[in-house]
Amino acid sequence: MFTDFGQFLKIGGLPVYAMIGLAIFAFAVSFERVQALYFNYSVDPDVFLKHIKGLILSDKTEEAIAYCASQGKALLPKAIKMILERADRDDESIHNAHDIASMEVVPLITKRLGYLAMVANVATLIGLLGTIHGLIESFQAVSFADPAQKQTLLAQGISLSMNTTAMGLAVAIPTMIVYAFLQARQNKLIEDIISVSARLVDVLLSRSYQGYSENTAYPTENGGLALGTGHMPDGPAPKGKRKVA
Repeated sequence: MFTDFGQFLKIGGLPVYAMIGLAIFAFAVSFERVQALYFNYSVDPDVFLKHIKGLILSDKTEEAIAYCASQGKALLPKAIKMILERADRDDESIHNAHDIASMEVVPLITKRLGYLAMVANVATLIGLLGTIHGLIESFQAVSFADPAQKQTLLAQGISLSMNTTAMGLAVAIPTMIVYAFLQARQNKLIEDIISVSARLVDVLLSRSYQGYSENTAYPTENGGLALGTGHMPDGPAPKGKRKVA
């Protein structure tokens, strides 16, 4: 019914302008989140962990920290760097560093994404509000209009209502699609950070672990078993162990 979009904007009023504003806002948020989640924050977790693990097992923790710092805005290296900076402390400090890293990095991944779901819902509701508003104005105009103009006024009002609904859906549907993809990417990044961080903590905690060895089981300096002699040195037997005849 409307010959151009300018006429539709003029007649549609506030609901139409509100949906245009929402569309611009959704596009800006989507562009920023795509740039961040798919490019700035992204790193191959397997390749990164393999390289860091090799440096740690080679006792090159400082080089591992420098490598993490060289990865730009990627969030996985940022979290790993925070853990490595406490690698020389006790087990509890390493676990605390893991928790702190997760709490600082995850909000950077999830920020602003919820606005897209809000925009999709609000755009749909504004479209519905515009539809109701258009129908109300149509019937009010018809009730006071000249009989020859009633059909034209009613058709214009219904056309405005349907166009407003269509515009609301045109904003909401693409926004929801983009939101679904970004949410999936967000969850993938969070899973990578949690998984790689946990595996790194396991590597750090197992570095100082020593398996059972005969040579270290009973040290002779403190009165332990003199391996290869078959007897204990003179003096009292170690507490909790029987003296060998």
